[in-house]
Amino acid sequence: MKRILIVGSGDVAQRALPWLTRRFRVYALVRQPEAAAALRAAGALPLIGDLDDRSSLRRLAGLADAILHFAPPPASGEGDPRTKRLLAALGGGKSLPQGVVYISTTGVYGDCGGEQVSETRPLRATTARARRRVDAEARLRRFGRRCGVRVAILRAPGIYAGDRLPLERLRRGDPVLAAEEDVHTNHIHAEDLARLACIALLRAPAGRVYNASDDSGLRMGAYFDAVADAFDLPRPERLSRAAIASRLSPLTLSFMSESRRLDNRRIKRELRVRFAYPTIADGLRAALAGRAGASTHSQPEP
Repeated sequence: MKRILIVGSGDVAQRALPWLTRRFRVYALVRQPEAAAALRAAGALPLIGDLDDRSSLRRLAGLADAILHFAPPPASGEGDPRTKRLLAALGGGKSLPQGVVYISTTGVYGDCGGEQVSETRPLRATTARARRRVDAEARLRRFGRRCGVRVAILRAPGIYAGDRLPLERLRRGDPVLAAEEDVHTNHIHAEDLARLACIALLRAPAGRVYNASDDSGLRMGAYFDAVADAFDLPRPERLSRAAIASRLSPLTLSFMSESRRLDNRRIKRELRVRFAYPTIADGLRAALAGRAGASTHSQPEP
């Protein structure tokens, strides 16, 4: 592989760029022209295009040897027309990509009642948001089988980083579920997810799905307590499910309605990865160290 196309040039893509640009010629699809300068400075070649506009995707055909598909589905509807348009564009050229890596979500499993979940578990998505991801996965896998393209899917849980922590939520005093009703959650550091996507480009076999989750295995309340303790904030109030319903948005409540513990052994065994941040504790230590370093560097010299 010599040429990589990134579709969805957000936070995870930005973290993948340093590794990618040292090894490949990297193109990055962006909607807004103003985003092009930052991508160009990071070593990528920006392409202006919109997954909601089929005509803007024509130049993607035959452009790259592999695709990193990080773009989310639309915010409404049952399917993912963006992935549909992308695959139509990729399939319209004389040459097809060798591989596609897609970042999906573990929400495709639905509520598992706190059980351990491997990649072979049937998909039981309960929210429209997750069903759109199920549609995207199915389209990608069919494309891979039909066209002989090596497709790999990374199912990511809650993505966090030093600049992606629920600090504002803690400062607002948003409650979490009482311990006896709490749900199991799973996490992955954004840097580790970016690295996993890059490794999957090289090592994942065709049609393979991976739980892209770290080793933490915390309940949701324990996660918020850990973040609060690390940043000297009050721990969130614990309330019953009935009492909490009037305090939180429907989107937040939807995350509290599903409980699962992800089995990440396949990604370690097959992709041979070592997490830079294997647990939430490791990620929080790094976040605090980063803040301390930034504070030190910002101090005026005596």
